[in-house]
Amino acid sequence: MTEVNRRDLLAGAAAFAGFATVGLLPGTAAAVTRQRPGASHGPALTTGDKAVVARVDARRALRHLRVLSDQIGWRIAGTDSEHRAAWYAQRVLRDLGYKVKLQPFPVPDKILAEMWGRDDAHWQAPGSLQGGTGRVRGDLVDLGDATTVTADLTGKIAVFTRVADKETDQAVAAAAKGAAAVLIVNVRSASFPERKAATFTPVLKQEVAIPVLGIAEYHGAEIRKGMRKLSLKATKHTNLTSYNVLAERKANLPNPEGKAVIISAHYDSVPGSPGGNDDGSGTALCLELARALRRLPIQQDLRIYLWGAEELGLVGSRHYVKGLDDAGVKAISGCFQNDMVATSHPPAGTYWLLSLDGKPNTTTTAIQGAAERLGYVDQTKGPVARGASDHQSFAERGIAAGNFSWRGGEAPSQLEPVYHTPEDTVRGNISLERLQVSLELIGCAAYEVARHR
Repeated sequence: MTEVNRRDLLAGAAAFAGFATVGLLPGTAAAVTRQRPGASHGPALTTGDKAVVARVDARRALRHLRVLSDQIGWRIAGTDSEHRAAWYAQRVLRDLGYKVKLQPFPVPDKILAEMWGRDDAHWQAPGSLQGGTGRVRGDLVDLGDATTVTADLTGKIAVFTRVADKETDQAVAAAAKGAAAVLIVNVRSASFPERKAATFTPVLKQEVAIPVLGIAEYHGAEIRKGMRKLSLKATKHTNLTSYNVLAERKANLPNPEGKAVIISAHYDSVPGSPGGNDDGSGTALCLELARALRRLPIQQDLRIYLWGAEELGLVGSRHYVKGLDDAGVKAISGCFQNDMVATSHPPAGTYWLLSLDGKPNTTTTAIQGAAERLGYVDQTKGPVARGASDHQSFAERGIAAGNFSWRGGEAPSQLEPVYHTPEDTVRGNISLERLQVSLELIGCAAYEVARHR
């Protein structure tokens, strides 16, 4: 036996001895062998699986999610709210012993407005960059789906139902009649009528001197219940910086090739949404797995990465991947991207394994193996071809990557009804059981990869 092999063996024996004692509560070891809630059959767990399942707890992850969604709320790329979320995650990961850095990158200017109404209503919506800013308080005038205005609107806030390609006509007509601001209520798409309409950024064909906001279906419904007055403040945000939160734990077993496994999620949300499931749930999952895996023996580096500005078009993850040289690309065994992993809505009851090309890779194969061992195989589907989340950034560089989330059983395009809306809250939209399943699947799969080289 060579001296190198002898050192490897001794290091491995010492590290794997930690399985039995590190971080386990009394009775936990026996509990991991029981059939999992919702599983089709009893578990057949490896030693590594048992170490993960004994440690992960959706209730702990929920604590992080409440901070992100309930306390911080809207986490819009480049704004103070997104920064607070980044600093929170950075602090949690550093306290767990990870080496953490914030990776900055620029994001576009934007106008965001906060609105205040009756019954403590406090909302957010994006404003048109062709519109104005400032504070407004006024009576609400509901004009339905009109595109012309005859009444005097001096000092009032005009409320329209969105008419495709007529947003400019609505805004210009209201401004010409003296309106102080315009609210355009979004409508559901013909492609996905089951989804409630989210906020949107009105793109106008000409400048308008007053704030023009694209509000969600939920906002419109609340206003039309009889709300008479509204206050708003529209602010232009410029020279914005978003951050990727990059945390790493080095392998504690020999890793001569410097291989690494990434567990990731995006922590930003769309305007107006507190991002409970999208993607506070994925972020909370990453933070809980960082805790559960922090002392387990690994032969590959473990990276917990949280992306900023995903909702702008995968901006954060693409910035990171663009900065990798060929050696950096080669070092990554796989990226396990978690996006919307805890919805409580019945239609989204299938856990999808999504790869950019629909073909199996290291991550999807590892999830399939974990699902079989845990008994969750009947709840999973895939791999199926789909991008539109941060795994795409890695796949485009030839890195094995998958996106994992709960979606409708017929197709991964079937998302929860409150996707991207103000109703994507922790209360009423988060399932602890599904979050626990997600934690176990990702935790066991990623650890299975990380503990081998």
